Amino acid sequence: MTARVRDAIAAKGESATSLRAPAPLQTLARVADVEDRLGSRQGLLNEDVIAIFNEIADLLDISGANPFRIRAYRNAARTISGMTEDLRTFLTRGCDPADLPGIGRDLAGKIREIADTGTCALLRQVRDEVPGQGAALMKLPGLGPRRVQALQRELHIASVDDLGRAAREHRVRLLKGFGARSEQRLLQAIQAQMDRNRRFNVDVAARTADPLMQYLRENAKIAAMTVAGSLRRGRDTVGDLDIVATSAVPRTVILAFTAYPMTQTVLSAGVTRASVMLSNGMQVDLRVVPPADYGAAMVYLTGSKAHNLALRQLAQSMGLKINEYGVFRGRRKIAGRDEASVYAAVGLPWIPPELREDTGEIQAARDGRLPRLVAREDIKGDLHIHTRDSDGLASLEEMVEAAGRLQYLAITDHSPRMGMTHGLGAQRLAVQAERIDALNGVGGMPWILKGVEVDILEDGSLDLPNTVLGRLDLVVGAIHSHFELSPAKQTARILRAIDHPHFSILAHPSGRLLGERDGCRFDVPRVMKALAERGCFVEANSQPSRLDLWDSACRMAREHGVLVSIASDAHRVADLDNLPLGLTQARRGWLEADDVLNARELPELRCLLKRTM
Repeated sequence: MTARVRDAIAAKGESATSLRAPAPLQTLARVADVEDRLGSRQGLLNEDVIAIFNEIADLLDISGANPFRIRAYRNAARTISGMTEDLRTFLTRGCDPADLPGIGRDLAGKIREIADTGTCALLRQVRDEVPGQGAALMKLPGLGPRRVQALQRELHIASVDDLGRAAREHRVRLLKGFGARSEQRLLQAIQAQMDRNRRFNVDVAARTADPLMQYLRENAKIAAMTVAGSLRRGRDTVGDLDIVATSAVPRTVILAFTAYPMTQTVLSAGVTRASVMLSNGMQVDLRVVPPADYGAAMVYLTGSKAHNLALRQLAQSMGLKINEYGVFRGRRKIAGRDEASVYAAVGLPWIPPELREDTGEIQAARDGRLPRLVAREDIKGDLHIHTRDSDGLASLEEMVEAAGRLQYLAITDHSPRMGMTHGLGAQRLAVQAERIDALNGVGGMPWILKGVEVDILEDGSLDLPNTVLGRLDLVVGAIHSHFELSPAKQTARILRAIDHPHFSILAHPSGRLLGERDGCRFDVPRVMKALAERGCFVEANSQPSRLDLWDSACRMAREHGVLVSIASDAHRVADLDNLPLGLTQARRGWLEADDVLNARELPELRCLLKRTM
């Protein structure tokens, strides 16, 4: 228990304040000489450490190493990914990585080694011990350490390309434990991986954009600047970054941009435009425009191609011309300084960036039917949080304390079926419930709801008995296995789970992992209809690797009258900050506050949940 929680208990009702994340770090210091900046390019140390530790864990897993050793590297990677501060600055301040959760002396030493050399000796060692691209093979769905070992031993598979060739030649199906269906799924996964590799998850894109924007603010004379494109629209994956800036001296902006320390290659550099490829493989395009064109450029570079085309057609029908420079009647420019003026020129209110996909937003704007999208201040609580009692990295008390800005939160540790999560059975749930009651009796903190994330088994039954589930405030049901079932079987499985008398919320319904695993296929409208009939709810999971519900399914939930729970699925304190990502998916799905379960005040929420229990 943390000192602050102890103090709150001692004070009996004295208000507890939430932990505040450190302010965004100034990761790049201002330097006067462009040549110095070019000569000091360095990657983000956090990303390097995460990638190296995860690869070590994968390779150790393939080689059959001690499970506790493997888990140590995975937990360390998760800890680093939750940091808001750049590790290089953390070390420069004299801080010890061994003080971070889950980082011992050995791992701290490896972090320092990576900071000094860009890699570590253990990674080279395990790469030598594991033939070929074992870690890359492990990322394909259905391939665990034993299967990778079999492929390497029997077919001499050393890479994803080797595997694709063997599958196309129908050699994989001959191995024990594979078969024709497994072979076909591997081929599909390899192709999907090739397609996905051209895009970045939205959190990676945001972490790439933020220090670049800060660097430009510090090193160039910029009046205004915004990231546009698919990142501004809130897409779950991003192909590249588009930045729009306005400045009286465009050349200084271009020079600073092309000298950004994370730049690997300057693709082009003109008077007002430039493109670079960063060290993480992401392309960034910069446009510097006059103040009078800024709004028009923002509209043009933010909207999808379909949205922009519909906007141009509307302008043409009114005898106007709209482009990246403004709105024109003949040769006379009538709008363009800000986005509102551009939309107003064609008779529309400003359309939120998340809606600019040509999915009915222009007609809705014309008819005065644009939704009043749910906002951050509407969110009252978080209904999917894990603790160290299962597979989380923080204690119950630490998670409650960190969520202090919320009105309520639900603790939903895993049920026992997934052994790797150290899930809770009846006895451990009862012990946890006693601790929750004690904290709720203190006051001055968010109200804690008792819940569980229970596995939906292959036949649709739940992983815990009614006698256990009926004692909770809510039951979050989720699929964690058998993703390969046919759409009909998957639908029947989910429908049976929803029909359970204690089922509350369907969590991350498709089970997708962006860039790693496609979601399971099921009849989404039929499932939404069943949720509505049962009075149950569906989750918009905010984990950046999930973002599940996806945007169009959020809209479908709204159309069926199913309330959506925007949940962090937090496994550590830093994950609580993922809520805005799920909120963005909800906004892309046209959700208003009335469509969101956890936009309710606690008394109303408890009444709604009680109906499902």
